[in-house]
Amino acid sequence: MTKTDFRREPSRLPALGIFAACALLLAGCATDLPHNMPAAPVPTQWQAPLPAPAAGTTAALPHEGKLAGLSQWWQQQNDPLLVELIMAAEAVSPTVSTARSNIEQARASRVASGAALLPTVDAVASASRGRSAPVNRAVPPIATTLDAGLQASWEIDLFGQYAASRDADQQRFEGSQATWHAARVSMAAEVATQYYSLRACEKLLDVARSDAASRAETARLADLSTKAGFQAPATAALARASAAEGHGNAIQQRTLCDLDIKALVALTAIAEPTLRQKLASTPADLTQESMAPVFGVPAEVLAQRPDIFNAAREVDAAHLEVGSARAQRFPRLSLSGSVFTTKSRTSASTQRFDTWTVGPLQLTVPLFDGGASDANVEAAKARYEDAAAQYRAAVRKAVQEVEEALVKLQSTAERNEDALVAAQGYAASFTGTEARYKSGLASLVELEDARRTLLAAQSNVVLLQRDRRSAWVALYRALGGGWTTAEPPVLPLASDVSAPFTPAAITAP
Repeated sequence: MTKTDFRREPSRLPALGIFAACALLLAGCATDLPHNMPAAPVPTQWQAPLPAPAAGTTAALPHEGKLAGLSQWWQQQNDPLLVELIMAAEAVSPTVSTARSNIEQARASRVASGAALLPTVDAVASASRGRSAPVNRAVPPIATTLDAGLQASWEIDLFGQYAASRDADQQRFEGSQATWHAARVSMAAEVATQYYSLRACEKLLDVARSDAASRAETARLADLSTKAGFQAPATAALARASAAEGHGNAIQQRTLCDLDIKALVALTAIAEPTLRQKLASTPADLTQESMAPVFGVPAEVLAQRPDIFNAAREVDAAHLEVGSARAQRFPRLSLSGSVFTTKSRTSASTQRFDTWTVGPLQLTVPLFDGGASDANVEAAKARYEDAAAQYRAAVRKAVQEVEEALVKLQSTAERNEDALVAAQGYAASFTGTEARYKSGLASLVELEDARRTLLAAQSNVVLLQRDRRSAWVALYRALGGGWTTAEPPVLPLASDVSAPFTPAAITAP
């Protein structure tokens, strides 16, 4: 209908208007599939007992007794170095960077899918110069022709194909925001676990060095006694062997501590000399602990998990994509138009004229595509079923992680008092055996047996403290790290890829 003036052809207006009205009415027939979130088995209460402070520890109560109080949990540990390490690790974490990138990609996808619902307008310009074919043997003059105008096209979303795609991308965008928070929580937990492992290693190194020094002193006294003829050479040899064993144990423990430091260097990108200096100037006390709040109803805990929130958004997105795939099997309606101005100039004259078109209003009805559209629908359904299965698995995993952390906390609390009593008793036994050995009333074999038992008991106390701290960190992570959908989002800016981690402000979209 190029260069058509509808004022001159009134007979076409009613037909075009009726056609457009029918299209708008059909637009209300978008596919709307009923959808409920897949049922996931959630226990009515925790099977493991809720955490209690371990014997011999100083415990701080949960912050206001709310799960959101977990966002303040790192400050309650009274260890500024730990918070500093967490902030440094997040700034350089590839996992957090990837999650931040996923947010930007999801945002861009949402904008692009939303743009499909709107008309597209293109500016077009062209220029040409030439001579047309002669008419009546007259040689036409050389003409310069300039064209400029706008071209528009719009595919009307009759059955909601593009609207469903836009809404699916919106769901994934919201899920990517939660994934970013999950990555931050995960990184904080990883750094804290490594940090507590190092602090426990340092305590074990002190125990090993003390044990090595005690064995070396015993070997020195045994050597003097042998030289004086009071003990057999075999006794001195046994004492030297024990001293060598103790020294080797100390070296091995120091190696493990060095490996832990290097792991923290890799996580935080802090120079090793600087990190060692900070560790040396900031001693840690593993006997002090801050309890994390736990709701007695698992369903409320699951609402605080960013990974479950993301899994639920993925289910919604997959459901919307099923509707989008179904809409592809229905007719498509598109409308186009253009406005142009043309200027033609010769040596003798200049002409200018404007043209505009509306249409065609085109209806495309799919008739045969070899089963491609049906296959797309089936593939979309399969993706929805997979997303639903992943959501149920995420719920089960969340319950498992909380239950495991609670079991470990209960176990360490129950064993802690026994471990302390055992260490104190074996220390008293070793002191008595050592006194009897120096008086000649006990053999060196008895002394070494008492020493090994004491070393094992002291190491067990430290390892138990480390395991309990690790269990607290695991519970912090299993509870969602203080993330909550009730608070406004705190998202990374695209221009600020090194936004520091603030443990006091873990919020959700």
